[in-house]
Amino acid sequence: MTWFFFYNYVALPALWLLLRIASAFDEKVRRGVAGRRDLFARLSEKVENLPRGHKRVWFHASSLGEFESAKPIITAMKKRYAALDIIVSFFSPSGFEHSKAYKAANIITYIPFDTPSNARKFIDCIRPDLAVVVRYDLWPNHVRQLKRRGIPTFIANATISEDTSQRFPLVRGLHRVLYSLVDGVFTVSPSDRERFLRLFPLAQPTVEVVGDTRYDQVWMRSRDAKGRHVLPARVVRGKQILVVGSSWEQDERLMLRVFLALQSKLRDLLMIIVPHEPTIENLDRLESELNGNTSVIRFSDLNDYRGERVILVDSVGILLSLYSYADVAIVGGGFRQGVHNVLEPAAYGVPVLFGPKHMNSREALLLVERGGAIVIENQETLFDALQSLLQFAKRRRSVGRHALEVVKENLGATERLLGHLDRHIRTPS
Repeated sequence: MTWFFFYNYVALPALWLLLRIASAFDEKVRRGVAGRRDLFARLSEKVENLPRGHKRVWFHASSLGEFESAKPIITAMKKRYAALDIIVSFFSPSGFEHSKAYKAANIITYIPFDTPSNARKFIDCIRPDLAVVVRYDLWPNHVRQLKRRGIPTFIANATISEDTSQRFPLVRGLHRVLYSLVDGVFTVSPSDRERFLRLFPLAQPTVEVVGDTRYDQVWMRSRDAKGRHVLPARVVRGKQILVVGSSWEQDERLMLRVFLALQSKLRDLLMIIVPHEPTIENLDRLESELNGNTSVIRFSDLNDYRGERVILVDSVGILLSLYSYADVAIVGGGFRQGVHNVLEPAAYGVPVLFGPKHMNSREALLLVERGGAIVIENQETLFDALQSLLQFAKRRRSVGRHALEVVKENLGATERLLGHLDRHIRTPS
């Protein structure tokens, strides 16, 4: 009870004050605050329109990246159970705004600010039969309400760092209280399971290793995306293709210098750049840096393609399809705040390159360990890696094969997770 008193009367008011201050300066925070206005009125109307007699499963994710892990679970549930409604909530605007059109969910909403009264009203409104929190975004008052009502609650794709489980007693104490309120913790690895078990010296929730459903999601999406022919055959015919995905300026600065050095050696090399933020300003900047050094065209102008060496992608939602054309992929973020999704190129058996800031990604670490990815430290190592992979097909195929093996070996988490959740859902029709 001490933790909840501190949380509700000290931490929450401070967090709310910080959010209000931040909303004056940060447009994303401002959208999140504004999006919660009249939340309960809008949510109640949506709930009233749900079919009677269906079971309800509530999925909560912090943001878009975590929700990708939930999608294969939701898809499998909807296929397996006829009388089932899915309610999805998000904390962040990026998750909510990019998922509003997700058709497999009956309701998509923000989670309200985590006060005791809001949590009580939210659970009263949606009345779930089962709750699944993806990865880590446990909100104490909401979880407490689920526990009080006897609603089974599980954590999917659970991970916990060594620092949290061992080195920080205050954080460990909070986690021990929170995770003791859930019925099951399904971890992505045996080491995560061991760290979670250290939190519960006495009574424990179920803690089982099921794997990471993100592998299932990227595998399904890659099979669908491969059939989308987003590049004309005449553009890619006879080319070696380097796809640079989700790049930031820090990644591009290094990558452009190396490409310009390689283009005279590899005359059939085509580079496709997909900026993480394909704004007009970023596209103009890239064009300015490339003009005079190489030929460049935007993706939207490919009908007029005349053999340009660089394609700047000014569309969204096609990166996964573009990776299917790649001989080598560079995934951005590794020279900024942390590498982006490395599984997408790996699912096609493409060698993956990224910068030194990749410790945020378990998949990146595993790919490096297994020989399916190469870490780039500087311009010289990037040049050497690209030249080796592009000039020696045997080397390229070997690295790509190891990347694909990592993905295939980690498939199946969705079915294992559903095996644990089945008894909490209506018998399949």
